[in-house]
Amino acid sequence: MNNIRFSNPLRVALLAGALLAGVPFAESASLSAAPADVYTPSVSSRDVTYGSMSIDGLNIAYREAGDAEAPKIVLLMGFPASGHQYRKLIDELSDQFHVIAPDYQGFGASDAPDPAEYAYTFDKLADTTKKLLAAKGFDHFGLYAQDYGGPVGFRIVTETPAKLDWLIIQNTNAYPEGFSAAWDGFRKKLWLDLSAENEKPLAAFLTFDGIKGIYLAGAAHPELISPDNWEYDYGIMSRPGHVRLNLDLFYDYRKNVELYPEWQKFLRDRQPKTIIFWGQHDPFFTPEGGEAFLRDLPNAEMHRLNAGHFAAEDNAPFIAAHMKAFYDKTVKAAE
Repeated sequence: MNNIRFSNPLRVALLAGALLAGVPFAESASLSAAPADVYTPSVSSRDVTYGSMSIDGLNIAYREAGDAEAPKIVLLMGFPASGHQYRKLIDELSDQFHVIAPDYQGFGASDAPDPAEYAYTFDKLADTTKKLLAAKGFDHFGLYAQDYGGPVGFRIVTETPAKLDWLIIQNTNAYPEGFSAAWDGFRKKLWLDLSAENEKPLAAFLTFDGIKGIYLAGAAHPELISPDNWEYDYGIMSRPGHVRLNLDLFYDYRKNVELYPEWQKFLRDRQPKTIIFWGQHDPFFTPEGGEAFLRDLPNAEMHRLNAGHFAAEDNAPFIAAHMKAFYDKTVKAAE
């Protein structure tokens, strides 16, 4: 009995289970003995690691991969997802870049304070993300902005433009013509009159079928899109307060539209090196919304994809290969 260790709660549970199953105590105790030749895997820079950091009292989760000395890329998530949406792209990029994909507060594995006590706004998402990136040493980077990643990312880089080395746009909006008819309930009702009556139909986007539909709509190869996406996202959405916080962000989204002229001016004046990937069948953002970026960024490289909202789900190799080529040809060559 002297060699039995009870410091590990899981080991204690296993031993207790063995005893309840009638396994002799001596045999159950052997569960804690480790052979001398047990293999311990190493962690390489290509491996995705999962961490979190306290930012303004909130535990903010992120996934990260790549050599810390490599050029940095920030992958900013969209609704209703998390950094999980970039798992394929991270694998494709981590041989050349140091990549991080944070979860905003209220999403993924990050803390989700009660919306009755915490105001969910895009200003707050951006401020928290900005502080996380600074704490992680991402003082300059390429920015991949998809959906909510645009409003969050544009707030960060317009405030601190020196941080932006290059820009990757994928189905995020900065122009009025980018809104599809799916936004009518927001633009023509909710944003004009915040009420339970106007919120109710929009809650359909937060249901299991609604979330699943966002992933599959417009995808050329839906068989490549893992059900883990909507199972995970809906699991998060089912937690207390999450429907409410998402409805709060739906209403706050109107403030992003007010900032479109500022973001357009930033693009026009700064002319960041930009590559655009645009899913042509996105249920939320029209092809015209993608083309509109070319008005202010005439030198941007445009790739039109036979894809939907989450184009990296079935186009990750294509996107990553063109990002790498663009970086080498346009970004690195100009350094």
